[in-house]
Amino acid sequence: MSCVHYKFSSKLDYNTVTFDGLHITLAELKRQIMGRERLKATDCDLQITNAQTREEYTDEEVHIPKHSSVIVRRTPIGGVKPAGRTFIVDRSDMAAGSSRPVCKQSTLIFLTISVLLL
Repeated sequence: MSCVHYKFSSKLDYNTVTFDGLHITLAELKRQIMGRERLKATDCDLQITNAQTREEYTDEEVHIPKHSSVIVRRTPIGGVKPAGRTFIVDRSDMAAGSSRPVCKQSTLIFLTISVLLL
């Protein structure tokens, strides 16, 4: 019996998918992982990356050799949709949490520090 070890990028431990033969196709590996993890193919897709080489497998027919280790990430089916709206907040007149006006240079420094702290 051959196997491929997989782990989700957010997990610490590897799980194992077993199969017969010397390799497994990417499509079959995804199908088995989705079955084991109780994921629905209509909800998400899986991005599979080789754990050692960091090579992402994209061709569904590529052969993944037995005893490989892969990293799995869930991705939305249609990809990530760009936001339809952009909000611009003008804080040049007020400091956060204050009701009094401040000069623009002070606000710029405050916003820069706030961004660096995030």
